[in-house]
Amino acid sequence: MSSPLSTADVASAFTALLKAGDHHGAAMQFNAQEIVSIEAMDGPMSRCEGAEAVQAKGAWWYANHTIHAVNTEGPFVNGNRFAVIFDMDFTVNATGVRTANSREVALYTVKDGKIVEEMFMY
Repeated sequence: MSSPLSTADVASAFTALLKAGDHHGAAMQFNAQEIVSIEAMDGPMSRCEGAEAVQAKGAWWYANHTIHAVNTEGPFVNGNRFAVIFDMDFTVNATGVRTANSREVALYTVKDGKIVEEMFMY
């Protein structure tokens, strides 16, 4: 049995998938079943627990926004955590409002080669 990937290895491979535009693939490969996702907002998706809930949140995001561009910077590793910076240009479908200068920092916590927590700051 092989040992789990290190945080640096997870961070590198996960971020490479994000940079390639494969956010779903990154999540499927690296998110733990018990992942917790924390957003910097109030509401029903401010905290999601479990891989299925996090996948549903992501599906909601893509269904309700038109993504024009995303620049992904990082990873920045420290211990069992790593950060990624996203610069995004997107339109909220319901309102037609375009946000061309959205910047977000995501902090990921790794345990046993899987991401067990993601926290977004914007």
